[in-house]
Amino acid sequence: MFPPSRQPKKLGGERTQDADSAVRQTDTDAALARLSTVKKGYLEDPFVAHLVPRAQFQPTRPPLINVGTYVRSKSIDSLVEQWLELSQRQNKSCQIVSLGAGSDTRFWRIATGPHGDTLKTYFELDFPDVTTKKAMAIRKSKELSVVLGPPDRITIGQGGTALHSSRYHLLPCDLRHPSSSFLPSMIGEILSPSLPTLLLFECVLVYMSPQASSALIEWFVSHFASTPDPSDGSVLGAIVYEMFGLQDAFGQVMMNNLRSRNVSLLGATPYPTVESLPARFTQHEFTFSKALTLREVREKYISYSELERISSLEMLDEVEELNLVLEHYAITWGAKTFMPSETSRSSWGQWGLKVPPAASKD
Repeated sequence: MFPPSRQPKKLGGERTQDADSAVRQTDTDAALARLSTVKKGYLEDPFVAHLVPRAQFQPTRPPLINVGTYVRSKSIDSLVEQWLELSQRQNKSCQIVSLGAGSDTRFWRIATGPHGDTLKTYFELDFPDVTTKKAMAIRKSKELSVVLGPPDRITIGQGGTALHSSRYHLLPCDLRHPSSSFLPSMIGEILSPSLPTLLLFECVLVYMSPQASSALIEWFVSHFASTPDPSDGSVLGAIVYEMFGLQDAFGQVMMNNLRSRNVSLLGATPYPTVESLPARFTQHEFTFSKALTLREVREKYISYSELERISSLEMLDEVEELNLVLEHYAITWGAKTFMPSETSRSSWGQWGLKVPPAASKD
C-alpha cells in the first residue's frame, strides 16, 4: 500500500538497473505487509512465511497498512474464487497467468483449497531476479515443494531462473519487452485458448508505459481469438490492482515520494478517475469491465460481521487517512468471451464483486 524502501541513488548507465531494483522492492514490501496481516489474524496464509526470509523475526506493520492489505487481498480472492467456481460449473478446467507475480502464494492456496482440481495450469511471470529467489525458496521449503507434486516432476531451468512442475510454471521475463518476442515461446504452446483463463496484474501495469501494457493485454486477446474452431472458444478474464487518480494533492505527494525512491508510475496518467479504469479492457473490446476503489470495497463489499472481526484485532486511529489512501487504489476486472453460446456468455457476465446480504448491527 505504500512506496518501497529508499534505494541508493546511482549515476549514468546504472539508472535503469536501479529503477528496476526499486520496483522489485515493492514486492518485498507487499510480502512483508501480507505476512503482517497473517500474524495479526486478518488473513490466513500458511505459505507466505516460506517466501519471506527470517519471517519469524519480521515486525508487523501499522494498522493502516494491515487493513489496506486485507481489503486488497479479500477483493482479489473473491474474484479469483468466483472465476474458479464458474469454470467448475461449466465442467471446465481453468488457467491462471499471474504477471508480475512476485512472492504471491495464490497458486498454493488454490491448489490446497476446495477448487484445486479445477486449476489446470498456473503461470507466474516476473523479473529473473525475482523468479530466481522464488525458485530457491520453493526448493528449500517442503511445505511449498510438496504442493507441486513428486520431486522428480519438478525441474529447474534457464540457469535457475525458471521452475516447472506438472501444473505450475515460474518464468523469468521483462514484461516491458514486446510480447511477441517472448510470450509465444514461453507459454504460447502450453496456454490453451479453449479453457477459461484469468490474468492477474497486481500492481504491475502502473509501472509500465501505457503502450507496453496495452500490447501485453492485446497479445492474450489475439492468442484466445486464434482458436481454429469458434465452437471451441472460451473466455479471457483479467484483474488489475493499482493506484490511480494521482493528479490531486494526495496523489502528487505519493508520486513525489515514489520519484525520490527512483520509481515512476508510467501507467497512471491515462486513468485519472475510477470511471476511466475499465478502458484498460474496453479498448481491447472486452465484453464487460468494472472498477471499484478499495474504499468502496471496504464500505460496501465486505460483510459487517467481517468488518467487526477485523476491527477487534487492533486499534485503527487514522480512519480519515485510511480512506484517503483507499480512494487512490482500485480493483478493475473484466472479461472477453470467445464462445458462441449465449448461455455461456451470460454466465460469465455475472462474474464480479457482490454486495453481501445486509446484516444486523445489533
